[in-house]
Amino acid sequence: MRSGRAAWYAARMWRILASILASMALAGSPGCRGDVQQCEQACRNFGNLVEGKSAETEIAAAPADQRDALRKRKAGELDHHVDVCVSKCVSGNNREVVACMIAARTAEQALGCAK
Repeated sequence: MRSGRAAWYAARMWRILASILASMALAGSPGCRGDVQQCEQACRNFGNLVEGKSAETEIAAAPADQRDALRKRKAGELDHHVDVCVSKCVSGNNREVVACMIAARTAEQALGCAK
């Protein structure tokens, strides 16, 4: 039950981040684009911090023979979320949010960047 709550929470955080990045894109200057490498680093850090702990808990709770498959599935989900995040981040071109997400060392700090 706990892993279901953690997965719901992580998915909700990605939707919130995507919404914020999309609104930044609408407010940004036309023709200005963010740095793809920095956006990749920021989004991957966000994903590792926000989703990482819940994924590790879910993987550890799974039966031993299912852990590798679950780990691969979680990695694929993270990659998909990062791809979507990078796309929105590049469009948004908000250097302050990107720098904050790169510098974050906890999930709380990463979530605070998106406010």
